[in-house]
Amino acid sequence: MNVIMYLKTGALMLGAVSVLTLTACDAAKTNAPAKPATPTKPSVAATVNGTAISDSRVDLMLKQSAAQGQPITPELRANIIDNLALQMIVAKEATKKGLDKPAEVADQLDLAKQSILARAFIQDYFKKNPVDEKALTAEYEKVKATVSATEYKARHILVKQESEAKDIIAKLNKNPKAFEALAKEKSMDPGSKDKGGDLGWFDPQGMVPEFGAAVAKLEKGKFSEEPVKTNFGYHVIWLEDSRQKQFPPLAEVKPMLEQQLQQQNLKKLLDEMKSKAKIVISKPAAPAAAAEAPKTEEKPAAAK
Repeated sequence: MNVIMYLKTGALMLGAVSVLTLTACDAAKTNAPAKPATPTKPSVAATVNGTAISDSRVDLMLKQSAAQGQPITPELRANIIDNLALQMIVAKEATKKGLDKPAEVADQLDLAKQSILARAFIQDYFKKNPVDEKALTAEYEKVKATVSATEYKARHILVKQESEAKDIIAKLNKNPKAFEALAKEKSMDPGSKDKGGDLGWFDPQGMVPEFGAAVAKLEKGKFSEEPVKTNFGYHVIWLEDSRQKQFPPLAEVKPMLEQQLQQQNLKKLLDEMKSKAKIVISKPAAPAAAAEAPKTEEKPAAAK
């Protein structure tokens, strides 16, 4: 779940609640009893049969439009007010007709309310539970440790039979410069065949284990003297170059890590809340007609 995208609209609805909360806290800190606030009427953008459309509601719609890339113009504001007025007219007419009473409509209204409140809860949680620097640094080091220190630039020729691979190696022993031509002629890998077997720069951990291990053992400018067997077939690998991988500094990946940790922490909280709730499934799902065959995840023929 992309929580940030999910909360874009919900975040806009928290401003008034946050202001009220802060005002209450400030009043509680003073020694003297706080004077009752003088109620102020909300600014009105328009009225429909005497019912107000507040400026705050129009501003909310403007912010949502701006978030979708629309420029805020007087024409857009006028269109929003016109649409809100029409929506209010139709909604009141629907209520008069009792169209809010059927179970399906009532469920939709309740679901809309729950969705807004859930987004508000999540946004409030993110606001009140920022990720500290210590946790960010620890996550950075954890991710950094999973990445190989060296990356490689190599070519390969993939064939079906071991005998074919050995024949290619024999030809390369006579003429190493023939590698690209042999790859274009014989390789089964559609992703690199037309490029003379070129795989570009890659992390060996992104390859199938046998391929990654074989590349790491090769010397620069050398090709594999024995075929490398994987579940794709037999490979002849030529290592062109290697270099130390430059892992991005913490400052560069900090926003992404912060979002990732926030989502992890939120998931823990939601899982805990769910575990404490009493959830009774009245109508369990019917069993599948036939069990699906287990799925196996295969990597591309380029050994990724």
